[in-house]
Amino acid sequence: MKKIAVLIALLAVGLCADSIEKKGFLTSKWCAQNGYFSDCRLESFVCGSGECFKNWEFGNTLTDELVLFVHNEQKIYAIDYSAIPRYKLDEPMNMNEVTIMGELKGDTIIASGFKAPPPPQKSFFKGCL
Repeated sequence: MKKIAVLIALLAVGLCADSIEKKGFLTSKWCAQNGYFSDCRLESFVCGSGECFKNWEFGNTLTDELVLFVHNEQKIYAIDYSAIPRYKLDEPMNMNEVTIMGELKGDTIIASGFKAPPPPQKSFFKGCL
């Protein structure tokens, strides 16, 4: 009986060994490569770069390359989000402290889920100090 319990525990550890969690800034590939984080252009999420809207027509194929910039590692990871509906990633876009969970294959995270930080709290300002 102990052998079966040990075997099940080893199998569970083996299954979880491939899953990772990376926390960083979720943005488009173009913005991360050019260092545009807080002021990333929104069209880069649709057509792939800044000012690409000038040549992009409605109905053209989307160039939707999402990446996670991990501050601790100073590294950009591409995200394969095929398991997550794309519209769910709109909320944490251009946010820091986004956690992407999934498998790591090279420099690509095959995402199985994510955690977005809570939105900033409303502040109250009384006037002049």
